[in-house]
Amino acid sequence: MFANRKTALAVAAALLVLAGAAHAQAPARNDLLTIYRDALQNDPVFASARFARQAAQEREPQARSAVLPAINLGLGASTTYYNSDSPNFSRTFTGWGPSLSLAVPIYRPQNWEAISQAKLSVVSAEATLAQARQDLILRVTQAYFDVLAAEDALAAILENKKGASEQLAQAKREFEVGTKTIVDTHEAQARFDLTVAQEQTARGDLIVKRNALRSIIGRDPGTLTPLRDAPQLNAPQPKDVEAWARQAEDNSYGVAVAKAAAEIAQIETRRQREGHYPTLDLTASVSQNRSSGSSINAAANTVATGTIGVQLNYPLYTGGLIQSRIREALANEERSKQDLESARRNAAQAARQAYTGVDFGLTQVRALESAETSANSQLESTKLGYRVGVRINLDVLNAQTQLFNTQRDLKKARYDFLVNGLRLQSAAGALTEKDLEGLNALLAR
Repeated sequence: MFANRKTALAVAAALLVLAGAAHAQAPARNDLLTIYRDALQNDPVFASARFARQAAQEREPQARSAVLPAINLGLGASTTYYNSDSPNFSRTFTGWGPSLSLAVPIYRPQNWEAISQAKLSVVSAEATLAQARQDLILRVTQAYFDVLAAEDALAAILENKKGASEQLAQAKREFEVGTKTIVDTHEAQARFDLTVAQEQTARGDLIVKRNALRSIIGRDPGTLTPLRDAPQLNAPQPKDVEAWARQAEDNSYGVAVAKAAAEIAQIETRRQREGHYPTLDLTASVSQNRSSGSSINAAANTVATGTIGVQLNYPLYTGGLIQSRIREALANEERSKQDLESARRNAAQAARQAYTGVDFGLTQVRALESAETSANSQLESTKLGYRVGVRINLDVLNAQTQLFNTQRDLKKARYDFLVNGLRLQSAAGALTEKDLEGLNALLAR
């Protein structure tokens, strides 16, 4: 009894080990969120935008330093050689000593304008980073679905190749027994050769698409989780293209960057006009000099000095520099206004284009779903006709090819619909990781 029990336990343990090994060998699937989070860490384009924002944040303290006191500590040393003909003598003496100076800006309007510009530069960098994050979501999603579409295309070709191979084998057999002509064999061979050529093209395209995704995440993407067979696809809300266009004009990050640039240009015009204004600074200094002698006194001495005062500067004539800078600033201000208008129009156009892609894309998906149902019915009817002798094998093969191609096109239409949905959110400045999580929930588990 105990021997049987030990044997049973050993068998059970062996089965568990085998099951664990099989599970360990099964390739893990990477879903869309996993790929996106890898891209956040490894994509060089997004990393560049992140460091650009970090650098821009330093502009404000740099600009603010221009209105704060500046204190400098100095230490000097010198050697002086003195030679006189009357009376005839020469002497060498040295001197050294520390100094401390203070400068406090009292009135420098241009420096305060620079602080406002620096703050707007930070705002612009934040908007640029947010836009880069949206672009990363779109690039990852597009690359992810491009790989799935390439896999679907290859799978359809392999199914067509399988049918063409069966047709070729049957044509050869029937030719050998004399029921088919050599023409039928040649037609079957040509069809098979065409599918082989298409297979090689599809395999190459799949490699290209996988490498494109790899360049974003910095590693091999592995096995990707496919989309469900019948995902729930919903039309965009609200169903008003102009509402989306207005939202894009108001909230697009591209518009935010252009708006910040326009405000910076306006401030720059004021700043250059203030180049005519006087400046007033408080200055103070204290120094001490220890000397081994001088030309009139051979004894060593120590001299301490201190000064405090105000300094007023007024630009009377600068050779036309200030006027030229004002004209330049005015031109840049007008250019920034045009750039802002262009950004608004581009944002609205992107929203309209994405909305059209989503709207017509959903219609295309519905039409291809109906086409898939019809292709399935056609295949079943053709198979029935072949069994009763009213259809030939080529008819079945054609029906299978039509079904596989329709299924491929349907999956591609779904991918395009989902990507255009994200593009619409991005155009409106509303694309976040939550949208990606909702899309990720549509993947097969």
